[in-house]
Amino acid sequence: MGAQAQPTVVIRRVEPSAIAAQIYAQLPDLPLENTYRSSETGAIATDSTLVSRLIRYHLYTKDRPANFRFDWKLTVADYLGAFEPIRQYPSAAELSPDSAAGDIAAMAALTRTQRNQLVQALYDIFTGGETGSDAAAD
Repeated sequence: MGAQAQPTVVIRRVEPSAIAAQIYAQLPDLPLENTYRSSETGAIATDSTLVSRLIRYHLYTKDRPANFRFDWKLTVADYLGAFEPIRQYPSAAELSPDSAAGDIAAMAALTRTQRNQLVQALYDIFTGGETGSDAAAD
Protein backbone atom coordinates (compact mmCIF):
# COMPACT_ATOMS: atom_id res chain seq x y z
CA MET A 1 0.00 0.00 0.00
CA GLY A 2 1.98 2.94 -1.31
CA ALA A 3 1.09 6.56 -1.23
CA GLN A 4 -1.34 7.59 -3.93
CA ALA A 5 -0.41 10.39 -6.27
CA GLN A 6 -2.24 13.60 -5.53
CA PRO A 7 -3.89 15.41 -8.42
CA THR A 8 -1.97 18.38 -9.71
CA VAL A 9 -3.71 21.68 -9.19
CA VAL A 10 -2.80 24.34 -11.69
CA ILE A 11 -3.34 27.89 -10.55
CA ARG A 12 -2.90 30.55 -13.16
CA ARG A 13 -2.86 34.25 -12.59
CA VAL A 14 -5.66 35.95 -14.46
CA GLU A 15 -5.25 39.32 -16.16
CA PRO A 16 -8.82 40.70 -16.25
CA SER A 17 -8.08 43.36 -18.88
CA ALA A 18 -6.61 40.77 -21.28
CA ILE A 19 -9.61 38.49 -20.85
CA ALA A 20 -11.94 41.47 -21.22
CA ALA A 21 -10.27 42.27 -24.56
CA GLN A 22 -11.09 38.74 -25.75
CA ILE A 23 -14.70 39.15 -24.62
CA TYR A 24 -15.05 42.49 -26.42
CA ALA A 25 -13.58 40.93 -29.58
CA GLN A 26 -16.32 38.28 -29.45
CA LEU A 27 -19.09 40.64 -28.33
CA PRO A 28 -18.27 44.09 -29.75
CA ASP A 29 -21.70 45.52 -28.84
CA LEU A 30 -21.03 45.28 -25.09
CA PRO A 31 -20.50 48.70 -23.48
CA LEU A 32 -16.90 49.47 -22.51
CA GLU A 33 -17.75 51.82 -19.63
CA ASN A 34 -14.11 52.92 -19.68
CA THR A 35 -14.48 56.69 -19.28
CA TYR A 36 -13.62 56.86 -15.59
CA ARG A 37 -10.48 58.59 -14.34
CA SER A 38 -7.71 56.89 -12.44
CA SER A 39 -7.68 58.22 -8.87
CA GLU A 40 -3.89 57.85 -8.92
CA THR A 41 -3.00 59.60 -12.20
CA GLY A 42 -6.12 61.55 -13.14
CA ALA A 43 -5.95 60.09 -16.65
CA ILE A 44 -8.82 58.17 -18.24
CA ALA A 45 -8.39 54.51 -17.27
CA THR A 46 -9.22 53.00 -20.67
CA ASP A 47 -8.06 49.50 -19.64
CA SER A 48 -10.58 49.41 -16.81
CA THR A 49 -13.74 48.25 -18.59
CA LEU A 50 -17.10 46.94 -17.50
CA VAL A 51 -16.01 43.38 -18.31
CA SER A 52 -12.61 43.65 -16.61
CA ARG A 53 -14.29 44.95 -13.45
CA LEU A 54 -16.95 42.21 -13.68
CA ILE A 55 -14.16 39.62 -13.80
CA ARG A 56 -12.37 41.20 -10.84
CA TYR A 57 -15.62 41.36 -8.86
CA HIS A 58 -16.39 37.72 -9.65
CA LEU A 59 -12.93 36.27 -8.94
CA TYR A 60 -11.47 38.51 -6.26
CA THR A 61 -14.31 40.27 -4.46
CA LYS A 62 -16.80 37.38 -4.40
CA ASP A 63 -14.16 34.61 -4.69
CA ARG A 64 -16.35 32.65 -7.09
CA PRO A 65 -14.90 29.97 -9.36
CA ALA A 66 -14.43 30.84 -13.03
CA ASN A 67 -15.18 27.40 -14.40
CA PHE A 68 -18.92 27.22 -13.71
CA ARG A 69 -21.50 29.03 -15.82
CA PHE A 70 -23.88 29.13 -12.87
CA ASP A 71 -21.43 31.18 -10.81
CA TRP A 72 -21.11 33.71 -13.64
CA LYS A 73 -24.90 33.91 -13.72
CA LEU A 74 -24.91 34.61 -9.98
CA THR A 75 -22.47 37.46 -10.55
CA VAL A 76 -24.69 38.93 -13.26
CA ALA A 77 -27.62 38.53 -10.85
CA ASP A 78 -25.68 40.59 -8.28
CA TYR A 79 -25.45 43.41 -10.83
CA LEU A 80 -29.18 43.16 -11.47
CA GLY A 81 -29.97 43.27 -7.74
CA ALA A 82 -31.44 39.77 -7.88
CA PHE A 83 -28.94 37.81 -5.76
CA GLU A 84 -26.46 39.43 -3.36
CA PRO A 85 -26.18 43.20 -2.98
CA ILE A 86 -22.90 44.66 -4.24
CA ARG A 87 -21.28 46.10 -1.13
CA GLN A 88 -17.65 46.11 -2.25
CA TYR A 89 -16.57 46.88 -5.78
CA PRO A 90 -13.11 46.46 -7.32
CA SER A 91 -12.84 50.00 -8.65
CA ALA A 92 -14.06 51.87 -5.56
CA ALA A 93 -10.63 53.24 -4.62
CA GLU A 94 -9.15 53.27 -8.12
CA LEU A 95 -11.59 55.19 -10.30
CA SER A 96 -13.21 58.56 -10.01
CA PRO A 97 -16.09 58.57 -9.72
CA ASP A 98 -16.56 55.00 -8.50
CA SER A 99 -17.83 52.99 -11.47
CA ALA A 100 -20.16 50.67 -9.52
CA ALA A 101 -23.38 52.59 -10.23
CA GLY A 102 -22.53 52.99 -13.91
CA ASP A 103 -21.61 49.32 -14.25
CA ILE A 104 -24.83 48.23 -12.58
CA ALA A 105 -26.82 50.46 -14.94
CA ALA A 106 -24.88 49.19 -17.97
CA MET A 107 -25.53 45.56 -17.00
CA ALA A 108 -29.22 46.30 -16.46
CA ALA A 109 -29.40 47.89 -19.92
CA LEU A 110 -28.15 44.71 -21.61
CA THR A 111 -30.74 42.39 -23.07
CA ARG A 112 -31.14 38.93 -21.61
CA THR A 113 -29.54 37.53 -24.76
CA GLN A 114 -26.52 39.83 -24.35
CA ARG A 115 -26.12 38.83 -20.70
CA ASN A 116 -26.32 35.14 -21.64
CA GLN A 117 -23.76 35.65 -24.40
CA LEU A 118 -21.47 37.39 -21.92
CA VAL A 119 -21.79 34.55 -19.40
CA GLN A 120 -21.13 31.96 -22.10
CA ALA A 121 -18.10 33.84 -23.44
CA LEU A 122 -16.61 34.16 -19.93
CA TYR A 123 -17.22 30.48 -19.25
CA ASP A 124 -15.69 29.49 -22.59
CA ILE A 125 -12.56 31.56 -22.05
CA PHE A 126 -11.98 30.26 -18.55
CA THR A 127 -12.64 26.62 -19.45
CA GLY A 128 -11.11 26.57 -22.92
CA GLY A 129 -14.48 25.79 -24.53
CA GLU A 130 -16.02 27.18 -27.65
CA THR A 131 -19.05 29.43 -27.58
CA GLY A 132 -22.18 27.45 -28.25
CA SER A 133 -25.39 29.27 -29.09
CA ASP A 134 -27.58 26.56 -27.59
CA ALA A 135 -25.79 26.70 -24.23
CA ALA A 136 -26.18 30.47 -24.07
CA ALA A 137 -29.95 30.28 -24.44
CA ASP A 138 -30.82 29.06 -20.93
